[in-house]
Amino acid sequence: MRALKISLVALLATTVLQFAVVLVSGSVALLADTVHNFSDALTALPLWVAFLLARRPATSRYTYGLGKAEDLAGLFIIVVVALSAIVAAWQSVDRIVHPQPLTNLWWVMAAGVIGFAGNEAVAVYRISVGRRIGSAALVADGVHARTDGFTSLAVVLGAAGVMLGFPLADPIVGLAISAAIFVLLWGTVKSLGRRLLDGVEPALVHRAEHALGHTPGVLAVDRVQLRWIGHRLHGSALVRVAAATTVASADVVRRDAAERLGRALPNVEEITVTTTAH
Repeated sequence: MRALKISLVALLATTVLQFAVVLVSGSVALLADTVHNFSDALTALPLWVAFLLARRPATSRYTYGLGKAEDLAGLFIIVVVALSAIVAAWQSVDRIVHPQPLTNLWWVMAAGVIGFAGNEAVAVYRISVGRRIGSAALVADGVHARTDGFTSLAVVLGAAGVMLGFPLADPIVGLAISAAIFVLLWGTVKSLGRRLLDGVEPALVHRAEHALGHTPGVLAVDRVQLRWIGHRLHGSALVRVAAATTVASADVVRRDAAERLGRALPNVEEITVTTTAH
């Protein structure tokens, strides 16, 4: 929650500074970047609501709680960012058809640098916190912000092209930024789609199998199932023990396996370990 609040304030401050320069310069490339940064700032709001919903306890209707609200927030974020790309592209095409002179180009370049600095600061913070708490949505939002920083540098390139006598450089860069947004969105769509289908990173499964397989008394790991609910892992595992193992000993093995699994996967909230004799 703190990461969302801080990144929201930082991106809104960046957007305000950039929009002020848009008003005095008329740069559509900078306008495209400003609209995109503003939409990125707004993406903190649905995530905020999702995190609040995830704190609610499970009920007889939602027996796993409301952690999946985080994925629904991701869908909203995709729609908002896509709309920002469409608006930016429309403005750029209009400027190509109806060219207008640009002014205060040094301010445009400065605003592009400000956009890069603001996005990079937010990216570092979101990625750091997201990895620590296991939130793929927050990490993805951080990576998105980092790439947005480089689109801000593209604004600097467009202003430089205008200064060198190529006035269409500004709207062309605006179109390039719009295209880059859609490319970024595709990666986010794939990541979110995998989450909605209960897909997990294979590395997590390998770590779980390694932890279970090295538990004293476990002969083999027959099955590991993991799924993300919000930024917490749930699932089950089936491990094999010797046929001569007593019920009490098998229970000790099961508890030890569950503890090792919890240490191997810090984001585990609930995983049921079952033993079978062989």
